[in-house]
Amino acid sequence: MNYVDTKLYINGQWCDASDGKTLPVVNPATGLEIGRVAHATIADLDRALASAQAGFDLWKKVPAVERGKIMRQAANLLRERATEIGTLMTLEQGKPLGEAKGEIVMAAEVTEWFAEEGRRVYGRVVPPRDFSVNQSVVKQPVGPVAAFTPWNFPINQVIRKLAAALATGCSIIVKAPEETPASPAALIQTFLDAGVPVGVINLVYGNPAQISEYLIPHPIIRKITFTGSTAVGKQLAAMAGLHMKRATMELGGHAPVIIAQDADVELAAKAITGAKFRNAGQVCISPTRFLVHQDLEASFVKALVGQISTIKVGDGLADGTSMGPLANGRRLNAITQFVEDAVQTGAKIATGGQRIGEVGNFFAPTVLTNIQPQSRVFNEEPFGPIAAVKTFTHLDEAITEANRLAYGLAGYAFTSSLKNAHQITQDLQVGMVWVNQPPMAWPEMHFGGINDSGYGSEGGIEGLEAYLNLKSISIKQ
Repeated sequence: MNYVDTKLYINGQWCDASDGKTLPVVNPATGLEIGRVAHATIADLDRALASAQAGFDLWKKVPAVERGKIMRQAANLLRERATEIGTLMTLEQGKPLGEAKGEIVMAAEVTEWFAEEGRRVYGRVVPPRDFSVNQSVVKQPVGPVAAFTPWNFPINQVIRKLAAALATGCSIIVKAPEETPASPAALIQTFLDAGVPVGVINLVYGNPAQISEYLIPHPIIRKITFTGSTAVGKQLAAMAGLHMKRATMELGGHAPVIIAQDADVELAAKAITGAKFRNAGQVCISPTRFLVHQDLEASFVKALVGQISTIKVGDGLADGTSMGPLANGRRLNAITQFVEDAVQTGAKIATGGQRIGEVGNFFAPTVLTNIQPQSRVFNEEPFGPIAAVKTFTHLDEAITEANRLAYGLAGYAFTSSLKNAHQITQDLQVGMVWVNQPPMAWPEMHFGGINDSGYGSEGGIEGLEAYLNLKSISIKQ
């Protein structure tokens, strides 16, 4: 399949940047340039803003049931094009084709769920104190949205914002990642082919800081949604706050995994391996800090290493590949440094720990034991294929360690005790927790974090509320 250059989508047209500037797109499995992406100028952003305003004025008046029909058709097209779009994603991002196709199928699920839930954006009738008065509270779309999305899930991170915006009657400007531009563009095309009117969706790429600094304060934009690092998220949230803009922030994580003394070790190792090494560990909810009861450390590490031995690392388009390369050279260098620091502070490498080959950004799935609390990997989000193991004696000790960091996105636990499960789920300071299972981010469930991992939700009915304004109406006859 040929990888085509990616253009901007503004006011119903795929177009080059106004000054013709482009950026390279590199295949992380080969290190070779495979295409170019248009780099938006301020003039392009102005056109996108005008388009989004016109699109909002039109789309907010389309009945929810009609918006839902268009969205369901887009979901059908996504399923039909899963292989085609997935191949683009693998070429530019590196993840195995099976994972890429799974991401697209899930995007269809998300689209359908929000399409249906958009029909259930209910207000309420309030009993009046004067029977000559009618009182109600209604929900209305907040307005044009600016969405900023990362490279690790080029489809998933766009669709949660796009589907919620469309379902509630908002228009949207998507600022998608320059490193993985073709698959988001293909996603947008399915919605255009399904019948979304001109102006409702606009797509730009370019200088992230310049685009955010221009769009967020702009009076046309009424809602900000961002997925990315905590450091950048704090900057964007502060900017949004200065202009009283609604914001949803889905930021970094450093998910603890508590393996209690009564855990099923084989279940834990099997369930957590897929979650840990999916997308080469480049997942915000990836399990990272493994807190294992001291009685189970040897058996758990053995089981985990055994599961890892079945992982085949390679080009995401090659048959049998179950883990692809890291997305870029920056991640390769970062993971190498995490391992070196851990070893210097006393950690042992149970498996992996090094780069694979000299071509591409491949790094071996890694398990580190005897982790010291001061090591970087136990304090900074690694965002790569590293499982770091530290033991504990009492469950309270594990929970305290799990809550030590400012991150609060996701957490995991394995236990056969209802008492332990209850204590962990009540005391773990995270926005999401999975017990005795890998993570399943279904669209009907809340998806988001607390503390330095952000605020707001990109799933469930909570995800819709972020795109709606409340209005009290009182009419005296």
